[in-house]
Formats: sequence, structure tokens, C-alpha cells
Amino acid sequence: MSPLRASAFLLTERASRLLFEALIDYAGLYPPAELSMPVVVRNFAHYRAGGAGWMLGRFICPASALELFSVQADPLLPRDAGAIPWRLAATGSGDVQADLAQIAAFNERHRVCFEECGALVDSYEVKAASLDDIARIDAATPHDLATYIEVAVDDQLEPMLDAIAATGRRAKLRTGGIVATAFPAAAQVVRFLRACSDRALPAKATAGLHHPLPGVYRLTYQDDAPTGRMFGFLPVLLAATHIAQGGSDAEALALLETGDPAAIRFADEQVTWEHAGGVATFSRQALAETRERGLVSIGSCSFTEPVDESRALGWL
Repeated sequence: MSPLRASAFLLTERASRLLFEALIDYAGLYPPAELSMPVVVRNFAHYRAGGAGWMLGRFICPASALELFSVQADPLLPRDAGAIPWRLAATGSGDVQADLAQIAAFNERHRVCFEECGALVDSYEVKAASLDDIARIDAATPHDLATYIEVAVDDQLEPMLDAIAATGRRAKLRTGGIVATAFPAAAQVVRFLRACSDRALPAKATAGLHHPLPGVYRLTYQDDAPTGRMFGFLPVLLAATHIAQGGSDAEALALLETGDPAAIRFADEQVTWEHAGGVATFSRQALAETRERGLVSIGSCSFTEPVDESRALGWL
């Protein structure tokens, strides 16, 4: 978002608009949805054109599947001059050089002219298990490609985030999966958010975030699926904002565990959270800063669930 656009938003848009604008990166190819490429491409086109399209972020696609995406998406991509292209985030295969070659070929294929394209990979998501991995990723990856490096919340978290911050890259947190053991403890999420805030390190979170509030949900879409406690994407966003405003880890932890919709209230100019210690207020400015420089997006295998459930709660 440009400074001029951000300033206009702060003056004219509701707090919910600032918080949810282009928030949800659509990962329908991934579990638990695990839909086919033709279905996911059609879904993305449909969501872009719908009334909640302003909440849609990037299409998440494995770098190795970009060619297949092109085959399915070509008839649907924008062709008019000045049209907004589909933006994609490519996920890593384990071979950074191969991924980058796929990304470069994709972007060249979809370039209409110097300034126009129907689709563009402008983000890359890749895992790192060591400081050496981070150094290799940084050395290989162009700095005009926004790169999110996924790290584990373990005893090496802070050194790993120090290294990511030193490169100017971004961090990524996995917040769930299709088994209960894939979900980190709430304290681990707070630790990650605190460490990113301390380093002014932008980040994204992905997996297990397709509901706005925490609760016990089915871990997959099978009728007989096991259940587990999932995080809610709204408390995760607000916890990041609260930490950035100087809130304590204990308060951020309580916020993550807030499942009562009555405790979180939206107004045009702010969002408030009522808790045992009082009321925390998140202004338009604070929410905009979270989305620009804090927790900038979430990945979700569903777009309709976060939208429909947020609407049902009266937030949209």
C-alpha cells in the first residue's frame, strides 16, 4: 500500500477494512481443502469478482505447479490495460534454484508489456532449518521478490529471526495443520509475535486459521474427522497489534484465547478488546501498521469460511 493510499484509508475506511484488506492468501491447493488446480483457479476468479474480493490476497501455489496454474488460469486472467493482475505467492520445493527458475519463467510468460501482466509471482515462501539455510536463501533470491522464511518456534527462534531481519526478508509462522500436534502452543505464537515485533520484522501466519475466533473445530473436512483447538485469525492479528503497542505477553496470550465474540467490538475508528484487566483499544493507525509492517497476511485453505463467519459476527 502506498503512503498516499494508506493516508486516504486512515481517513476514510472503517477499522475493519484496514484490518481485513487483502488479508487472506488463498491456499485451496493445500490440506485440509486439498482441491484440484482447476477448482482452485475457478474459486479464486470467483472470489476476486465477489463482494468480499477486497479481503482476498494472493493465490498460494507450489513453485513446481506454476506451469499447471498457467494452463488452467490463462482463460480467466485479466487482459485489459491497467487491470489488476492476479498476484501469487510461490511456495518452495526444497530446491531454491529450481523454484526461482520456475518463478522467473512464469513472470516472463505472463508479462504483457513492461508494466502490465495478467499474473505475477511477487512473493516466495520457503522453509529454513538452520542459519546456513537462511544465508543460502538470501544469497540466491532477488531482493525484489518478497520472501517469507518459515522457521520453527524452538530454542533457535531468536537467532533465526535475527538472521532473517539482517537480510531484509520476512518471517513465517505455521499455526496449525491436519493433526492436533501440528498446532503450536499459544505461548509459542506469542513468543514469535514478540520476537518479530522486537526486530521490526514483517511476518505472515498460515495453517489452521480459517476461523475468525479460536475454538474446537474439525481438523479436516471429513465427516468423521478428529477435532482440535484452532487459533482464530482475528485474535492473532490483534495480539500482534497489542504487542506492538507495548502490551504484555500475558495479555497477548489472553487475547489469543478469547473466543467470546462479545469481547471484541468493531467501530468505524477502532477495535476494542475487553479483558479481565480492562479494555484495550486498537486505532486505525495501529491496525494499518500491523498490516503494513507487522502481521501482514494469513494463509488459509478456505476463503469462504473466514468471510462468512466474520460476516455472521457482524464485523463486515
